[in-house]
Amino acid sequence: MADLFETSKPNEVSYSANDIEVLEGLEPVRKRPGMYIGGTDETALHHLVAEILDNSMDEAVAGFASKIEVSVHDNNSVTISDNGRGIPVDEHPKYPGLSALEVILTTLHSGGKFGGNAYKVSGGLHGVGLSVVNALSSKLVVEVAREKKLYRQEYAKGKPVTKLEFVSNVSNRRGTSITFTPDDEIFGSSSKFDAMRIFRMARSKAFLFKGVKICFRCDESLKNDNETLPLEAELSYPNGLKDFLNFQLKDRPTVNRTMFAGEQDMADDEGRVEWAVSWPLDQNGFSSSYCNTVLTANGGTHEQGFKSALLKSLKEYADMAGVKKVLAATAEDLLSDSALMLSVFIKDPQFQGQTKDKLTSAKAVRLVENAVKDSFDHYLSADPENAAALLEYVTARLELRKKRKEEKVQLRKTPTKKLRLPGKLADCSQNAAEDTEIFIVEGDSAGGSAKQGRDRQTQAILPLRGKILNVASASLEKITQNQEIKDMIEALGCGTKENYREENLRYERIIIMTDADVDGAHITSLLMTFFYEHMPKLIENGHLFIATPPLYKIVIGAKNYYALDDEEKEKILKKYVKGNAKADISRFKGLGEMSAEQLKVTTMDKNNRVLLRVQLPNTSTEEGKEEAFATRRQVERLMGKNPELRFQFIIEHAKFAGNLDI
Repeated sequence: MADLFETSKPNEVSYSANDIEVLEGLEPVRKRPGMYIGGTDETALHHLVAEILDNSMDEAVAGFASKIEVSVHDNNSVTISDNGRGIPVDEHPKYPGLSALEVILTTLHSGGKFGGNAYKVSGGLHGVGLSVVNALSSKLVVEVAREKKLYRQEYAKGKPVTKLEFVSNVSNRRGTSITFTPDDEIFGSSSKFDAMRIFRMARSKAFLFKGVKICFRCDESLKNDNETLPLEAELSYPNGLKDFLNFQLKDRPTVNRTMFAGEQDMADDEGRVEWAVSWPLDQNGFSSSYCNTVLTANGGTHEQGFKSALLKSLKEYADMAGVKKVLAATAEDLLSDSALMLSVFIKDPQFQGQTKDKLTSAKAVRLVENAVKDSFDHYLSADPENAAALLEYVTARLELRKKRKEEKVQLRKTPTKKLRLPGKLADCSQNAAEDTEIFIVEGDSAGGSAKQGRDRQTQAILPLRGKILNVASASLEKITQNQEIKDMIEALGCGTKENYREENLRYERIIIMTDADVDGAHITSLLMTFFYEHMPKLIENGHLFIATPPLYKIVIGAKNYYALDDEEKEKILKKYVKGNAKADISRFKGLGEMSAEQLKVTTMDKNNRVLLRVQLPNTSTEEGKEEAFATRRQVERLMGKNPELRFQFIIEHAKFAGNLDI
């Protein structure tokens, strides 16, 4: 026990109260922005816009605002205004000398949505969203019109630059207007707002609440060559999600001849649910859900309740109709390939994380299920032909699922046949391996873009979570238990090492697609090591490739160019920047920042892309044998169990490294 209280040794670094750092006001936000908005990438940048827009939407949902204006300016600033009540400007009772407006803008966890009756439901939180945007903006100007008086205050990096000023008397204006410019110190000077992305955000909000009109504007210089981006648009949709789904589906034929769409108040005045769902014949479906107008990209308890309601109702109808097979159906059989839009408005929602990607409120399951089930009962009974088509669709999917399950059981009994497929694999539709390819993609975000941008006939997508295990230094037990490695082995179906069977390989090309940065290169090296150690024949037979996503997007006039690296960027600039022409250069921080179309055009389209084939030395010659031996030694040196060899390599090559931005 005495050792536990041994006095510090002379050479130890001291640790005392002086070493404890206390972050005040909005300093924690600037210090760790990722904790509040998920990072500093393009998605996080646009999350700032969503936070302010959500506050205005809350005013609309509460019945106090009918119009919202969203303007994107060419100086990389955004203005969002509403005709709601306006943020209070009177002195805050707990902070003498400070207006409520300044408290909200400079203090975390302050606002009108944590309690009381100011808002029954809300998506944004004044206490987090607005203060976080203020903290991460180089400049923020807020104007408030209340009681026929206009007030103004300016901030920089979370701190007031001016006092709250009375501007003038106004008779025809009310509400809040906020203009902000994101701080380059946080997001980098190359990070710019995407006007099209903000337009889509505004349009989705208008679809989600039929009682609001959103006016979008952007400066003409932001249009570039995007013909679909309007300079001005008035967004108002009287049929809400029904209009939204019709807009998404366009003229695609569906199994059901009438859409299942509606809205319903929840029990006990807990809120409201609105929905729209159809079943496309091409089975290329999607699911988009929202809570209090906030996109819940990863679904949550409201989706569980909705799916449960539809499945229970369908089974009851099938039982009465004598279609007993459907009683064994699952929610996956019914809805996995449907086109589904769901929006709920509930009190005090609980989300997973500050960016609100997933709703976790347990009560939402029961509330949504109870509110929706009767409506689907009526939908089925009102149109027997429509219901019969849906029952036939679900029966076919149920039988196909059972058939695949039986085939997988049989295939597992026969080691020379294909293995089962991992759940997160988005497979291609072509059965033969010829001319097919699988993209092994870094991260779910990039995986989502890749799935949207792929050729579904011949291209499969397998997203991996982060860095896989280093198989060169891991034990066999760890390798066999690693889920990412098991997913790859199952997806390829050809076995490993001595059990490798070329004829069972499910794809002609295996393409590693990672971010064009240091982390991406590390993941690529780990994957190459895996194939080298466990499927060398796959490399020898020419199946392994590396994708080359661009590092830069360069806009010159009305044209877009993409550069793989700095050298290619300079070549493009030298070739196309003439006279007074200017180049707008943005650097992709990862595949997840690229839209599906950008990823398709630059990296996945067989007519445009550049693939690097991974090759092994030809051991039929003496020179090739020496190269093979050197390759083996290099893999052991850099990836093996002995850290001293890696350290020696770093020491030997340190003189070749410049300033590394990692």
